[in-house]
Amino acid sequence: MNKLKKILIKARKQVFSEMVGNNPSSFKGEGYDFIELREYLPGDDIRHIDWNITAKMQKPFVKVFREERELNIVLVSVLNGSVHFGSKKFKQELIAELNALLGFSAVKNNDLLSSYIYTNTIEDFVRPSKNIRSVHTLTKNILEFDALNKKADFGFIADSLYKRIKRKSLIIVISDFFEVPNFRLLAKKHELLALVVRDRLEENPPEMGYASLVDPESGAVLEGDFNQHSIKKYKAKVIEHDRKLYETFRKDGIRFTKIYTDENEAIALKRMFI
Repeated sequence: MNKLKKILIKARKQVFSEMVGNNPSSFKGEGYDFIELREYLPGDDIRHIDWNITAKMQKPFVKVFREERELNIVLVSVLNGSVHFGSKKFKQELIAELNALLGFSAVKNNDLLSSYIYTNTIEDFVRPSKNIRSVHTLTKNILEFDALNKKADFGFIADSLYKRIKRKSLIIVISDFFEVPNFRLLAKKHELLALVVRDRLEENPPEMGYASLVDPESGAVLEGDFNQHSIKKYKAKVIEHDRKLYETFRKDGIRFTKIYTDENEAIALKRMFI
């Protein structure tokens, strides 16, 4: 069984056995008020088709009521070179697993699901859908993406999402966040969650003595003596960076959690949503 199939089977089993549960959001309404008309999507209840509008527009439209109004869930995976790293498994694989879990959860809840892969440009986009096949597609695209020598541009990501996503949405950004992004405007317009994906080895590296390391983002070779003193300085920089990152998220009203490559990703997600 290949890696993609294993991820999809595991995620589907976890989601449909209630391990992850529903995605809570402030956008869910209550009552039975009519909200809007929108184009029919595969998976919609055909009983809600508005046949008068369908006849006029020559394509099917459905009525959406407040009590059943779906979330518009947007999964954003930032696949710069640094995700091509991991001691147990690559961070890129963990990102694929998280997308599969969240994607199946969206489909189960009858929510509208779309996804992006970003670096310093838009690498991939899966259009909004309620079809379970879209989960297969977005997971496959992440697993097969060549992240080596790719750089992330969080300024571009924030600006692009702000302009492209018109309808109020639940946006989940998945990255190792070794840069502190400015998502303030985006978080005012949408509900924003950040999943910080890390490997314990990159936060707590061992003493290696004199060694050569390759930067997976730039391809540059870094040579030096990675002794106790230099490792201690590096760890302090990571701690300080994450302190600034979390302060920024809190100030901008962004919920977040950190998930390591050796963790059970479903339990980590459930902990955050609860």
